[in-house]
Amino acid sequence: MSDFPLRAALTAEANKVHRAADGKTRLPYLRPRDAATLIVVDRSAATPRVLMGKRHEGHKFMPGMFVFPGGRAERSDAAIPVASELLPGVETALMARCQRGTAARARRLALAAIRETFEETGLVIGLPGSVTASGAGPWSEFLSTGYLPDLASIRFLARAITPPGRTKRFDTRFFVVEAEAIRHKTGDVVGPDSELTELAWLSFAETEKLPLPVITRIILGELHTALDAGWPNKALPVPFYYRRREIFQRELID
Repeated sequence: MSDFPLRAALTAEANKVHRAADGKTRLPYLRPRDAATLIVVDRSAATPRVLMGKRHEGHKFMPGMFVFPGGRAERSDAAIPVASELLPGVETALMARCQRGTAARARRLALAAIRETFEETGLVIGLPGSVTASGAGPWSEFLSTGYLPDLASIRFLARAITPPGRTKRFDTRFFVVEAEAIRHKTGDVVGPDSELTELAWLSFAETEKLPLPVITRIILGELHTALDAGWPNKALPVPFYYRRREIFQRELID
């Protein structure tokens, strides 16, 4: 374990949620559900930029906050055909520190990140390829674009588990993809009535001025540090954040 910047802020944010629940019915222990987030990085200029979206002000969960596209993994994600598979190192890291760490689960998480990004931004991370889209559920629109998911283009940056005591808990994997992997974009899916009301390409310095969840700010710091160290060309351990004995921990997954 190791200390990390914003550790106190992350713990304080979690404690604030618990204090707000004081006097209310104690929530039962919830097992975290698998979730995935995709950070799109544009490094075509001297200063890298990341794609972030502003959540609708009407959301109960993180209203008005800037976040990365992402959401819960679904069972249907596991069976979707792909144009390329995960790189072996990415698959191995995703399987580590999991009670059911299987290649199928790793694949499902990566596909969830691509699907959620498509649903929230209209961006297609894929390669040309076609299959019958009927009966594909939430993947029907993605597959109808004439592209199949490109898993080999994404990297595994970090993992974080929502602490107990929340109405929703997620075991979130943060993936990264280069902007050049965007091969197609559907019609405008971002607007005043959408989950994300606006999208913005932001430098790391620009994100410091925005309302962000603490864990999002921490992950941005992890990405900035990793890129400066030559990642993903240079292999680095995966930071894993979780709460133990009221304090957040940072573990490195090799």
